Amino acid sequence: MVVLWLLLLSIITYISIQKSVSSITRTPVWLLWLVMMMPLLIWILWLVITGGETIPLPLLLGIFLTCPFVYWSLIQLGRRSPDTSDSPSSPSTQSSEASDPPGRDSATHPSLNNMIFSADNSMDRDDEDALKRCFPWSVYYLKGIEHRAQVLICTGHLRASSEVAYRTIRDNIEKQFGQRFLVIFQEGMNGKPFFALVPNMQVAENTDQQRLFRPVVAMVLLLATICTTTLAGMMLAGVPEEDLFPLNRDFVLQGLPYCVALLLVLAAYHFSQYFVARRYQVRSSLPYFIPIPPVVLSFPFGTFGAFLQVRSPMPNRKVLFDMGFVGPIIGILVTLPVLWWGLAHSDPVGISPESSLFSVESFDPKVSFLIAILSKIALPDLTVDTALHLHPVAIAGCLGILVTTINLMPVGQLNGGKIVHAMFGQRTGAFIGQIARLLVLLLAFVHQNQREFWLLPILLFFMPSVDEPALNDVSELDNRRDLLGLAALALLVLIILPAPPVITQLLF
Repeated sequence: MVVLWLLLLSIITYISIQKSVSSITRTPVWLLWLVMMMPLLIWILWLVITGGETIPLPLLLGIFLTCPFVYWSLIQLGRRSPDTSDSPSSPSTQSSEASDPPGRDSATHPSLNNMIFSADNSMDRDDEDALKRCFPWSVYYLKGIEHRAQVLICTGHLRASSEVAYRTIRDNIEKQFGQRFLVIFQEGMNGKPFFALVPNMQVAENTDQQRLFRPVVAMVLLLATICTTTLAGMMLAGVPEEDLFPLNRDFVLQGLPYCVALLLVLAAYHFSQYFVARRYQVRSSLPYFIPIPPVVLSFPFGTFGAFLQVRSPMPNRKVLFDMGFVGPIIGILVTLPVLWWGLAHSDPVGISPESSLFSVESFDPKVSFLIAILSKIALPDLTVDTALHLHPVAIAGCLGILVTTINLMPVGQLNGGKIVHAMFGQRTGAFIGQIARLLVLLLAFVHQNQREFWLLPILLFFMPSVDEPALNDVSELDNRRDLLGLAALALLVLIILPAPPVITQLLF
């Protein structure tokens, strides 16, 4: 089972590296993959050699700090020449990739490219003069236009508010050139804002939204997930695997509460994101559930969750924030009453060395501050020496908490990564993501007796730390969104930290 999961993780990592960096570096993908997998390989080797002893903290920190540096160095050593790679800040490439189907690039639409760039990546003189007229000196004083591979970098001095500047110049460019460009506004490495113009592939993708909207596929996957989660609920309720088929009405009724609770939590999370995308006219697919038969891969929960495809860049940081914030918050608002009901119907058992956050038969609620408080509300007689044999609905609630925890992590393209990016900017958000990785790694030592917890820092390590920029990535959030973002991060802290001894004594 463990070997199968490790194989799956290694395949996903290889594909991710191949798609993300193979176009910008000549360094072999297999070498980059080996560096990325090195912390996991060393950890496994240590467990095999020592017979399961905990790896020393200095060694683990050294590995997690060294491997990203080696990975970055290998990419830089093999980086392609500027005419075949992304611009240094990569705002245009990332945004255009976000709006294109996978595997497509500008070469797919030569007619579109010819409208904008000549063979030597320069604009026609008349077009360049027209572009310069799109920058009023009182809004953004244009100093120069730099031609890159399928990218125009316009640098100058900002003389108005960032929102007014972006809106004015974007509207001027659309009036002059129609929908030929995506206009990106971002801060450079020197802290000064610049404009980047890239070919707008959406002009040639008239049917892309129809391909994204596939209600039949979404419905089939939902029905399949209902079946697999019902079977999982039957098994979690104690139905033996050999009695699953043929279906028994009484057994099915035992599995339905888990199915309904889990799908309610997942649907609240993903459909809220979908409706936010629709509100801001961000192109996205319907949520697609991922059914997994519980007898396959020894995965007892019946689903890997759901996913949402977003195929256009975020218009600004406010939209980016809302896309990152709404899903986890709506999800947790649905999860908490589900978890409360499930905990209230769970059976108290004596705590044991095997009790942990990941044990269904002996669940220790004190390993999470939030769950400890909720458990005491649901079961007032709960004591410090008591664990819980979880009801299937409580398991669904715990899975909802797990989904919220992972997605609120302020790393890369996770919801938490989008939140800190929107609050603090792309570079600061990436730095916060690196700090979060190290803090989660340190927290794993607090839960060192629970090996399952190590999957979280490993998962975060394999995720890119930089989120894609919004089209207007300069305008800052309002105070209300800043406060909501801090509240979301505080919620993450309440979930992931164990209950302090002082609070435990007061509660139990």
